Amino acid sequence: MSPSPPRLPLRLLSRVLRNDPAGRAILGDLQEDFVGLISSRGPGAARRWYWRQAISLAVGRLIQGMLSAIGRRPMNDSPSLGSLLQDVVYAARAVRRAPGFALFAALIIGLGVGATTSVFSVLRPLLLAPLPFERPQELVWIANEGDAGNNSLSAVTSRSGNLRDFRTEARSFEGLTGYNAFFDQDAYTLTGVGEPERLAGVGVAHDFLDVLGVDLVLGRSFTEVEGAWGGPGAVILTHGFWWRRFAGDPQVMGRTLELNGEPRTVVGVLPPTFDFSSIFAPGVPADFLVPFPVSDETDQRGNTMVMVGRLRSGTTPESAQQELDAVVTALQEVEPDRWGLAARVTPLQEHVAGPFRGALLLLAGAAATVLLIVSVNVSGLMLARSPRRSREVAVRKAMGASRSRLLRQLLLESFGVSLLGGALGATLAWAMTGAVSRTAAARIPMMDQVGVDAGALLFGIGVAVITGLVVGLVPALHVTDGDEAGVLRASGRGSTSGRGVTRLREVLVIGEVALACGLLVVGGLLLRSFNAVLDVDLGFQADHAVAWQLNPSRAFESNAEVATFFGTLADRVAQVSGVQEVGLIDALPLGRSRSWGFSIPGRPESEDGGLGLYPHLVSPGYLAAMGIRLEAGRNLDRSDTRESAPVVMINEAGARRLFPGQEALGRFIQLWDERQWEIVGIVHDVHHLSPETDPGIQVYFPLTQMGDHQTLDLVVRSTRPSDEMATAVSAALAEIDPAMPTREHWTVLSTVDRAVAARRFTLGILSGFGLAALLLAALGIYGVLAQSVAERTPEIGIRMALGASAGDVVGNVIGRTLLLTAVGVALGTGLAFWGGRLVRSLLFGVEATDPLTLLVMAALLFAVALVAATVPALRAARTQGARALRVG
Repeated sequence: MSPSPPRLPLRLLSRVLRNDPAGRAILGDLQEDFVGLISSRGPGAARRWYWRQAISLAVGRLIQGMLSAIGRRPMNDSPSLGSLLQDVVYAARAVRRAPGFALFAALIIGLGVGATTSVFSVLRPLLLAPLPFERPQELVWIANEGDAGNNSLSAVTSRSGNLRDFRTEARSFEGLTGYNAFFDQDAYTLTGVGEPERLAGVGVAHDFLDVLGVDLVLGRSFTEVEGAWGGPGAVILTHGFWWRRFAGDPQVMGRTLELNGEPRTVVGVLPPTFDFSSIFAPGVPADFLVPFPVSDETDQRGNTMVMVGRLRSGTTPESAQQELDAVVTALQEVEPDRWGLAARVTPLQEHVAGPFRGALLLLAGAAATVLLIVSVNVSGLMLARSPRRSREVAVRKAMGASRSRLLRQLLLESFGVSLLGGALGATLAWAMTGAVSRTAAARIPMMDQVGVDAGALLFGIGVAVITGLVVGLVPALHVTDGDEAGVLRASGRGSTSGRGVTRLREVLVIGEVALACGLLVVGGLLLRSFNAVLDVDLGFQADHAVAWQLNPSRAFESNAEVATFFGTLADRVAQVSGVQEVGLIDALPLGRSRSWGFSIPGRPESEDGGLGLYPHLVSPGYLAAMGIRLEAGRNLDRSDTRESAPVVMINEAGARRLFPGQEALGRFIQLWDERQWEIVGIVHDVHHLSPETDPGIQVYFPLTQMGDHQTLDLVVRSTRPSDEMATAVSAALAEIDPAMPTREHWTVLSTVDRAVAARRFTLGILSGFGLAALLLAALGIYGVLAQSVAERTPEIGIRMALGASAGDVVGNVIGRTLLLTAVGVALGTGLAFWGGRLVRSLLFGVEATDPLTLLVMAALLFAVALVAATVPALRAARTQGARALRVG
């Protein structure tokens, strides 16, 4: 039995095509295409396609019918269509008669439409659209179980041997593949094609693209022979690198590139729809793919591989998890001493989007709140105009116009204003999404696909139309619901909106204040969290430090050669004028991370089972170059060589964790190679993973004693300007290795900025929404008070004629304002506590129910309300009694 299309669009099509002789054939063709799309793109994509086809066909048939009706008979013979067109013309004239109001309302609506459309454009690639692969719903991410307290990449990656065994034993997968998660530590230097350039290559299993279902623009995927250890050198270029370096020349196929001195043949070019970095490693560039052998040699490197699998048809992630659990158990029984053997299955879409779902949904909620405030605000503005429209509507009703037609005309007016606001909103969304997609700070997947396209424009138009209905319905119902005689009699004495409408406008203001309060408090909590992150003692001094990633242009045959090369390089840089300190490390803080297992000699393994350390391979000058304090013991120095006793330094948190209440100096740790490393120094805690993450156990190894590096980070501390220092240091590096790329550098301060970029990104957008909500609330309060003062002019005149002072009048207006604000803040407090609980996972250093944030935001709302009430209050105080009575 073939799958059925979605029920609602199928009913719509059946109704639209019921009188069409070709209706059955059309439905049959759509059914066949729907089934085909399920197999090629998945059920979700097929359902969305069917919806689009149904809507476009229905709209097309409706327009075709309207045009046919107009062509068959005169306008006066088609009263329904003719009256509709007349109402459209009348609504356009009404909008033209009040251009100031129309433009002001359109600007407000445009703010709401722009906010929601831009957030939709950000949400869609990551949360709403399927990943750009064939049948993406079948793809899963297979991670190592890891340690709950270990946040390093090593904790979730696997040995390549696990992938090899899973391929053999597991039957739930159509394909299993993977890539080297630590690819950014293996920089490549391109030589022989112009000036040497440092590039980033991703090591992938030979069938990586085949399992994902990626069709190349040119060429082919890697072969099994190329994916073997020592196989022929091959490379697949990313689409961006192909155009940047080779101007999209198809003749690049088969060309040999020299990468790190080794020839590699170009065998393919990736499509523009597949950006590896955007999906798997946001913020980390990738220029090409190279084979990563699934072999014994790579297995010895430890946990380096991320696995991706494609489930067989009909297999669920849950059943695949059960099978892998059984496979892991069986393998563990065969090899009891095997380490790093575990598997956790997660749908790939969930893995990519999951870490950012909370923040993006928060932004969606904030945008929806702003849109709701916009609707309330514009409804209040239209209600304020209702007294002026009541006489016009009463005259037309007295002349025979039906209430339904009057409602239609008034709603068409609001639709016209909303569509104008939608156009302004689309412009605003285009600007906002452009700024978001260009930001390199926010490491969010799929950001390169953020933009206002046809789908986003349709969404914005839909939002504008719905907004027009929402903001126009209540005022239209009020204007058309009343006795004509009473309205016409009242018009001679000056119109007022009545107590009921005044109360309704005040209720709308209370709603605006409540929504703004909730949004501002959540924004305030995130602001305090952001400040708390900035106040964290990172353990190092980021200012006046510049860094380079060094990738030597030649391969070394021994660890001694590596140590000699980098030692010579550091000595040469230290001679540059203005350089204070020079240090080397395998990975600077707030960047790459890995973890190693270890033990404490003489201690039962059960006491420290599962512990992992964060290793840092450093030169003697690293602590000084980064401004890291040595708390006890000694620093590493040049006497710590391969021939001397192995020594390490450990951070304070590690010393407390491993040796509580004891002296850590002089104790030992042991790694997999059975060597025992003596702790000779205690180092101040450094937040290596992120400012919010616990430092964990960090151990500093001498570069000269731990030969586990080819690429290192160089950090230079100087009081000279960074660009000036970079030029001098790059020249010195070129003296040691002329073919090594040295132009790319960065400040350590920029690394800190990137570490808090995700928080800054969320906070920046939410702050914009909060300020918009605050402004809209102020406009709403001002509009209600200004209209109220205008309507109460006779009453105020009488009171002042009877002896009321200007101060009494001002106090009355401001008192009413503060009362409305107080009610709104009280309601908004409940929204704030609810919203705070929703964003608890995004908070750091502050509670979700923080009273200080609530008090500050409430005070801000009261201050804004007071300012908004000042002008109407002063206008009321200047009322002249006799003149007011004459006007009344």
